[in-house]
Amino acid sequence: MNAIEKNTHHGHAVKRLRHTLGIKQDALAAELGMSQARVSTYESKKVIDDDMIEKFAKALKVSPELIKDLEEDPVTVIIENNTFENKEGNNIAYLEEDNSTQINNPIDQILELSKEKQNLYERMLELEKEKNTLLEKLLREKK
Repeated sequence: MNAIEKNTHHGHAVKRLRHTLGIKQDALAAELGMSQARVSTYESKKVIDDDMIEKFAKALKVSPELIKDLEEDPVTVIIENNTFENKEGNNIAYLEEDNSTQINNPIDQILELSKEKQNLYERMLELEKEKNTLLEKLLREKK
């Protein structure tokens, strides 16, 4: 596939890589010695010159080819460029089909994950206690 047929957008590639790596615009800007607004401007450009791509690639610790060749995914573009709100105006993604609404509240998901984590820690603690009891028993038997 040649470059004309590819659906690439250098700025969006930089933005996607930055998001994936968990880097804020202002942190990337500081790394590059430019303003956050300028990084934002570059992230909106379809084509970025090779020298600047090199700088972004070095700052993001990726190859320049990744920025140049990362193709646009239409679904990702739609999700990244839209805010999903429920009927109360909260920024929560929701799916509405046949007058039924399914709301996936991120706070509920975080609380559920937190409970799962706590349960795992408690199980690990119990296993450690059992292991320590067994080790103490073995030490007593050796004496």
